[in-house]
Amino acid sequence: MIVGSSRTSASAYRIDRVDSGDYYLERIPKGHVVRLLDLEGNQAADTLFFDASSPTERYSVTDTIREQGNVYLTAGSVLRSTANKPLLTIVADTCGRHDTLGGACASESNTVRYDLEKRCMHSCRDSWMLAIAEKPECGLTKADIGHNINFFMNVPITIEGGLTFEDGISAPGKYVELRAERDVLMLISNCPQLNNPCNGYNPTPIDVLMWEE
Repeated sequence: MIVGSSRTSASAYRIDRVDSGDYYLERIPKGHVVRLLDLEGNQAADTLFFDASSPTERYSVTDTIREQGNVYLTAGSVLRSTANKPLLTIVADTCGRHDTLGGACASESNTVRYDLEKRCMHSCRDSWMLAIAEKPECGLTKADIGHNINFFMNVPITIEGGLTFEDGISAPGKYVELRAERDVLMLISNCPQLNNPCNGYNPTPIDVLMWEE
């Protein structure tokens, strides 16, 4: 049984540990629920979603924000695709809200935001590129990398309309659960960022649990 699950009658058929800086790329069948579990708190999980049958149709931040009328994601949010169709629904959330505006770290952004010497630091984009290279059977390419969600990440919008990276609002044992509305591919980079407080300057593992609803 899944301890603390909002689906207490369900049994987890898969539990995976994703170390800090590592990736996770798997298919979520329609009707299955996936839980992202923040084990130690304040760990950002940069996540991409794709239609498994046609990966060129993927998660769209613009369609999702427009349809729900909210820039933050939480329980009840429907994650919509570039064709404005439902991909997944957030069915449970003990964190409170999740960012979908801050983007993902890359060698280029690390250089611009922090320092030239940060260019060689591992980044989420590196993890995604490695996943695509090591799992070609998923049919993803560099061109498919687009909008992402930063689960557990706190990126408030300022009065001036800018974004700030702040200490996380998650805590050990907090989680978010999503139900797949069709077969989807989920690609996670468990963020290795050390230069801002999104991971509390200490990247940690997460667990991914998946079961049939």
